Amino acid sequence: MTDVPAQETPPSAVTAGRAAPAGRAARRTARRARWAPYGFVAPFFVLFGAFGLFPLLYTGWASLHRVELTSLERWEWVGAGNYVRLAGDPFFWNALGNTFVIGVLSTVPQLLLALTLAHLLDVRLRGRAFFRVVALAPYATSVAAATLVFALLFGRDHGFVNWVLSTVGIAPVDWQNGPWASKAAVSAIVVWRWTGYNALVYLAAMQTVPRELYEAAALDGASRWQRFVHVTLPGLRPTILFTVVVSTIGATQLFGEPLLFGAGAGASGGADHQFQTLGLYLYEQGWVNLHLGRASAIAWLMLLMLLTVFGAARLARTRARGRARAASIPGRGV
Repeated sequence: MTDVPAQETPPSAVTAGRAAPAGRAARRTARRARWAPYGFVAPFFVLFGAFGLFPLLYTGWASLHRVELTSLERWEWVGAGNYVRLAGDPFFWNALGNTFVIGVLSTVPQLLLALTLAHLLDVRLRGRAFFRVVALAPYATSVAAATLVFALLFGRDHGFVNWVLSTVGIAPVDWQNGPWASKAAVSAIVVWRWTGYNALVYLAAMQTVPRELYEAAALDGASRWQRFVHVTLPGLRPTILFTVVVSTIGATQLFGEPLLFGAGAGASGGADHQFQTLGLYLYEQGWVNLHLGRASAIAWLMLLMLLTVFGAARLARTRARGRARAASIPGRGV
């Protein structure tokens, strides 16, 4: 019986058989590498969509309806009716004016003090870490505790501030009921809480400015003030812009300090609404008067005002850069 020789597999077929799984594995690896970054950032977009974008759109839709907190199932379309009503509401304009005044009284001194404090902490001195912790302590204090302490300090009859004023012959000030005194008192709380935080932000930015610039300016005979103006401030320009933006947003949303400072006044912001901010007015309309649609309109107006202010500031900055660039080109600055 003749043995039939076994048929051998050609080498090319073996190579092709091994290459096919290897090619599929390479393609799968390439797909994973291509889609992996999207998988890593997907949780952020999911959370942002659920807790950021959806509430924003839902609030905008609610602002176009008459919705009462006691009957959320009944939505009555009013279009721009809530916005028109707010435009004719004197309490809205009062809250807007109070927000602007308190924002200016708190933001400007706060950032100036923070810049000064950061410059002092940037100097090499003993116990710098201790002073930095002390500067950050007010930020770590809860808004409730800070406001209650300041309410005692600004008490009309037994407050420490009025006692200090009486020692120099100034009559006691009614800090809670005075139209300007109450705004100054609320602003003082904001300044105390946020100055240290902004000072540490400025301090971190100051330490990124190259020390060679200070040394070169000192060799040229520049004083310490001149080095601060011509070296430190230009290096801090992006950081200063950041703190201005964040402080402006915080001033627009101011809520806890005026609410707790008014003691029994609640969301009205004083007996005459003398320190009622937009945040308090929104809370009063939505959760006291139960007008959820009107409160949604206030929230969207606050957002639109911030976008308008920042858009105008960005446009002015772009135009200023364009003029400076044009002036630097020979023959274009005339």
